[in-house]
Amino acid sequence: MKTISVADLCELKKKSSVELIDVRTPVEFREVHVVGARNIPLDALDPKQIMSSRDSQSSEPIYVICKSGGRSAKGAQKFIDAGFSNVISVEGGTSAWDSAGYEVKRGKKAMSLERQVRILAGFLVLSGVVLSYVVHPYFVGLSAFIGAGLMFAGITDTCGMGMMLAKMPWNQVSSGTCAVTTRAT
Repeated sequence: MKTISVADLCELKKKSSVELIDVRTPVEFREVHVVGARNIPLDALDPKQIMSSRDSQSSEPIYVICKSGGRSAKGAQKFIDAGFSNVISVEGGTSAWDSAGYEVKRGKKAMSLERQVRILAGFLVLSGVVLSYVVHPYFVGLSAFIGAGLMFAGITDTCGMGMMLAKMPWNQVSSGTCAVTTRAT
């Protein structure tokens, strides 16, 4: 799979227009994103639909970005699996882009999905332990189930709890507009 550094992508954006797809959740995208990026969450990414809507640009590469590079690699792989090879994942993602001081749009601050997963997993493990002590020993199974789920998420790099939390109302963007500020280098 092809990758590009944020510095090289920034130079490329200065010379010509690039199609940049941000595969993070809408709330993450609203918080901060690269100017000119288009948000299509990873779970809604349909490479064939995107490629069919590209008129004269069909031979131009598509750049995929996320927060740090993991989801963009998965998004790029979706394109490759669908038969489109001219797709490039952005190394380091939006975090690296923002850290480099390149232009971003900022909106409403949000709690990251990763942080939400850690909070919920910790709460469920603690609840299982407390309930097993106070109510019935079988509640320790809740803690074991969450522990097994976290191991599975680490091994497969797929987080069911994160996917579920991404669908929650507080992680959705309303249809209204939000004020954003732009920071240039």
